[in-house]
Amino acid sequence: MKILILSTPVGALSSGIGGGVELTIYNLIQEMQLRHHQVTVVAPKGSKFANANIIEIDGNVHIPAQTQTRNTPITMPENSVLGNMWEYARQVQSDYDVLVNFAFDWLPFYLTPFFQTSIAHFISMGSLSDSLDQIMAETALQYPDNFAVYTQAQADTFPFPEVCQCLSSGIDLSLYKFQPSAEKKLAWLGRIAPEKALEDAVKASDITQIPLLIFGKIQDEDYWQNIVQEYPNAPITYKGFLSTTDLQQELGNCSALLMTPRWIEAFGNVAIEALACGVPVISYARGGPAEIVTDGKTGFLVTPDSIDELVTAIARIPQIERTICRQIAEQEYSLQVWGDRFEAWLKSLIVNS
Repeated sequence: MKILILSTPVGALSSGIGGGVELTIYNLIQEMQLRHHQVTVVAPKGSKFANANIIEIDGNVHIPAQTQTRNTPITMPENSVLGNMWEYARQVQSDYDVLVNFAFDWLPFYLTPFFQTSIAHFISMGSLSDSLDQIMAETALQYPDNFAVYTQAQADTFPFPEVCQCLSSGIDLSLYKFQPSAEKKLAWLGRIAPEKALEDAVKASDITQIPLLIFGKIQDEDYWQNIVQEYPNAPITYKGFLSTTDLQQELGNCSALLMTPRWIEAFGNVAIEALACGVPVISYARGGPAEIVTDGKTGFLVTPDSIDELVTAIARIPQIERTICRQIAEQEYSLQVWGDRFEAWLKSLIVNS
């Protein structure tokens, strides 16, 4: 297949601004190339990935949907990078068998009927906008086979869950070293923004006085500073936004990963990254992580927003066998397993187009 991937318009690839969708795009590129498909990526200027053919497009980035309210009007910045990316796609579409849209934005869904080449919409987040829900629902009615998501929990947030194909996610397990033992410290990994509720993990660390290593892009500096000021005695260390090589070394030496999403997390690539290292996951039983973590086997699921249950689960970490965490990652979240599903979806769209 000749595949054209249209990236998120919120920031350059490898910047960390796009969160987990950046890892998903990177993994899709590598896996499809291993299968001898030709893959080209259209992304904002400054994007970079190893072993990837990236067409960099100039323009102003878009405001991430999760930072806006449900009824925020649809707007386009002047010289929109998203508009420029899709204008490029329009011009070259006949050179490709399928286009894969990763932008959680109104424009690509609206444009779908105007393209001759099939557009596969892989939705990276749960419902956040009434206007976006409406255009997606209208497009899904006309193109029911063209929509895919990570999890059923994510699909259920939309008005068209029955048409969504759940593809889950996968990672290159060869990049993650299994560590059979760990130091007594916790990890938190993700974009540092209000919907991720880092403060809950920090509070649990403050109560238990177990060190918490924090990894990820600071997307909201004021939010981060408020946490630091509110918990001055919490044993936390901000480690920054690390490469996969450095991240897995640090993460693998932690006794557990805490996931504290305030919203419906679409999936949670950080969870399977942790499992690949043998690290149990303690998560709120909300959204995608609740479909990844097996309570009592690969970690613990606790009542959403309950700090007390987080603390209780932390005390139970020794009950989890780290070898099982790695085994589950190998069985369910390898790139090969995920790639089979994604490849079959794209091929079906080409056949039926």
